[in-house]
Amino acid sequence: MSEGVPVQYLDTVIRERLEAVHVDIIDTSGGCGQAFEVVIVSPKFKGKSPIMRHRLVNKELKEEIASIHAFTQKDYTPEEWEKKKQQQ
Repeated sequence: MSEGVPVQYLDTVIRERLEAVHVDIIDTSGGCGQAFEVVIVSPKFKGKSPIMRHRLVNKELKEEIASIHAFTQKDYTPEEWEKKKQQQ
């Protein structure tokens, strides 16, 4: 997959592997699928520190992340996401 990763594929994989209830993906590479900013909301993050969350995402998306240039993630539990939305 050295040609990049389609946004729709990445969305599906994140939802399936991480049981995500909300996913926002921004392709920052101008559409070539090589750089992404991602927000992931999953109950799997509950009780985990930010570094543990990143490691979980990196492990579950190891193959996909290896085939792209840049992957920036923000990980929230559903409760944290609701709180964040209310603060905006």
